[in-house]
Amino acid sequence: MTPGPLQDIVVIDLSRALAGPHAAMMLGDLGAHVIKVESPGTGDDTRGWGPPFVGPPDDPISTYFLSCNRNKESIVLDLKSQDGVATLARLATHGDVLVENFRPGVMDRLGFSPERLHKLNPRLVILSISGFGHDGPEGGRPGYDQIAQGEAGLMSLTGPDPDNPTRVGVPIGDLLAGMYGAYGVVAALHERSTTGTGRVVRTSLLAAIVGVHAFQGTRYTVAGEVPQAQGNHHPSISPYGLFSCADGRLQIAIGSETLWRMFAAEFGLDATADGVASNAERVENREAVIAAVNAAFQEHTLAELLPRLEAAGIPAGEVRTLDRVYEWEQTRSQGLVIEVDHPVLGRIELPGPALRFDDLPYAGARALHLSPPTLGQHTQSVLDWLDERDSAVRAADVTRKNRE
Repeated sequence: MTPGPLQDIVVIDLSRALAGPHAAMMLGDLGAHVIKVESPGTGDDTRGWGPPFVGPPDDPISTYFLSCNRNKESIVLDLKSQDGVATLARLATHGDVLVENFRPGVMDRLGFSPERLHKLNPRLVILSISGFGHDGPEGGRPGYDQIAQGEAGLMSLTGPDPDNPTRVGVPIGDLLAGMYGAYGVVAALHERSTTGTGRVVRTSLLAAIVGVHAFQGTRYTVAGEVPQAQGNHHPSISPYGLFSCADGRLQIAIGSETLWRMFAAEFGLDATADGVASNAERVENREAVIAAVNAAFQEHTLAELLPRLEAAGIPAGEVRTLDRVYEWEQTRSQGLVIEVDHPVLGRIELPGPALRFDDLPYAGARALHLSPPTLGQHTQSVLDWLDERDSAVRAADVTRKNRE
């Protein structure tokens, strides 16, 4: 049995692309037994998303698919066939969680509405992820990350200026929806331990992005300001952002007046001068503050500035490319790079789980992570498992009737 807080939980993953698969993968990282249901022939959409592809030309593997499907088994089911529908009903009967991110109404048309699923298994927790919500005037819209980033306001906050709205460099709406979804599932499982019944958990790309507006949201809802993109500098704290030095760029975060005084003393600036004596003044005069910091840094290299800032107690850092992130000793010390044995690619490295548990010497809740599966890799073993579960249920029913 896989160790971890969710080691007794069976997850039926009907989702594809990223939001649902990411949620299911997070549950798998915590020890859940995740069974990924895929369509014949093509499987999850992301199996075809590339380049880059890796592996043999006659069996290319999408690196996109590899990013969101570790710790899962794959079964191929044709949900347009009677056998496929029957097998999905068996999976739902024996599962604890079902994850889907079809457009609203699709599960109903397949014959697996929440009511039907809970008739099959009253304890089932259902996670449903949509693009813009399952109801409301635009609830049926398809959900694609970049569209959601624009519609949910995130692109208006990101980029060099208001005239150049910019998407985040990862599909953040999908990822956040997956994270919120996994969070909701864990809460529903906890509730089930008391009530004995499951519930439907819903989230969407729209909800997930609005949910992380944070202080930018309250700038509008409370103060009536409409935030706009302003590049790599914080809208409410100064100096806080990206600055230039002799051979590159670095970032500093002056989040308190104490830090401002320490920074000013280290680099010969007057911390009490007119226009910079308080954070509110520095935000008002941001461009002048940026110019002053850049001037203080211009004669120094990154190799000189970073240790100097650290010694002075100033939060600072460089801007790393991903190759340097994954080779960084600190990244690896946190279990953020894991090794798995892939049936086609052999031994490969993947980005690892973001959670650690103090009593476990590895990231996530698994000592051994499972490679993202090939299409239908576990079809037979999952069917065998269903047979075993069906037999156990029948035996339990006979025992109960005999006792009665």
